[in-house]
Amino acid sequence: MAHGRGWMSGAVGLLCVAVLPVAPAMAAPAPCTSGTGPYQRQLEQHLRLPVDGRQSVRDCLAIRGFQGRNGVKPADGYAGLATYRMMLVAEAARNPNAGKKCPVRSYRVACVDLTRQLMWVQKGKRVVYQPVPVRSGRDGYETRTGWHRVYWRDRDHYSSLYDGAPMPYSQFFDGGQAFHGTYGNLFAGGSHGCVNLRLADARRLWSALKLDDAVFVYGVKPGTARNMPHVTPPPVGDPPDVREVGPPPNPDPES
Repeated sequence: MAHGRGWMSGAVGLLCVAVLPVAPAMAAPAPCTSGTGPYQRQLEQHLRLPVDGRQSVRDCLAIRGFQGRNGVKPADGYAGLATYRMMLVAEAARNPNAGKKCPVRSYRVACVDLTRQLMWVQKGKRVVYQPVPVRSGRDGYETRTGWHRVYWRDRDHYSSLYDGAPMPYSQFFDGGQAFHGTYGNLFAGGSHGCVNLRLADARRLWSALKLDDAVFVYGVKPGTARNMPHVTPPPVGDPPDVREVGPPPNPDPES
């Protein structure tokens, strides 16, 4: 009987072993085969890779990892414009105003750097809204530089000039120019003067800014080089006081 009990115990043990779940094998990552991108050297330098401007498997994997961490799609290892633009945001994260080109004031200032195509909000030297990528006005429709103020806000706005184009989380700061979200590709082309943001970034900016907050725009958007000789640095005194001069007339929205 003891022998039988031992046999039964062993059988139960075998049955228990038999029903244990088998962990699925991890799928091997797809090979990284993207070629050399137009911003290869910049990404190599940023990622501390050998800077030779030629894609290698090591480069491809490192760039793909950067893309995955920063929400760039597709994360394929190609050093294209979207990846480069997010690289600029990553480099600006610690101190976006390292060049001291956006005036530091005791109140909130929304800083728009047209050259790097990014924006942030600071109060004094403290960044209260981290830098995010933007798309400003294209050649001939440049976003106007200098001081402005947020004078009108509309969470669910539609353009009256451009076929009713949606302009979610619009915050107008100069004539028809506004911060607002876009449903399109932020990294392609340019706007008609507005400062476009990714939808989630525009939603967060809506909470970060209020009516009468200051906006300072400076720099030159890449691709608008023909206007560079005519660009003068914007004044760095203080923004106009909306309470004294009144807001601009009804906005003529641009997108």
